[in-house]
Amino acid sequence: MACADINMDMEDAPLRDEQSEEPVMQYYRALEYVPDVKGPLHDLLHKQPAVLGALQMMSGLFSVGVGILFAVTQEIHGSLLALFRLSQLTGTIFIFAGLVSNLLFKYPGLLPVSLAVNCGCIIVAVVSACLISVDLAQWNPDNDLHLRVEVMELCVLGLEVFLSAMLCFWISREKRTVVRNISENASN
Repeated sequence: MACADINMDMEDAPLRDEQSEEPVMQYYRALEYVPDVKGPLHDLLHKQPAVLGALQMMSGLFSVGVGILFAVTQEIHGSLLALFRLSQLTGTIFIFAGLVSNLLFKYPGLLPVSLAVNCGCIIVAVVSACLISVDLAQWNPDNDLHLRVEVMELCVLGLEVFLSAMLCFWISREKRTVVRNISENASN
């Protein structure tokens, strides 16, 4: 093993004259408080729309899965849900809406697109719920299992409408705030 014998005594070091030298360290203090600048969509992003977007994508995947189940196990004229492929349609739209909601953090310019897509999701889901209700009004004990799955799909549509309505409300409030801030900055 290597070994070194180095003299570490400080006897030969010159003493410094403390009166003639400037201090080695200086302390800086802020003279005034500078508030943080809020980024675009700060209030909206604080509410975590990405979580609701992830829930939209998961419920959309579930709807697509139910649609595939109906397409495989039921005749096309067996119900309006299978005839119009409502589950696949609503599932695909909600997956896209969830993706756009997740991208709001990185791309704030997608705010109007997200509002439009979520409003479209609500419209499509309400139409789908009406068609499923027509199916449920014609309840037949022979298709009992399929109709129970339709009730479950109706519940998922209710969840999806709730999520989209919350996002639309938050986005519209944020949009009004952004427009108001722009008009205030332009007047100053």
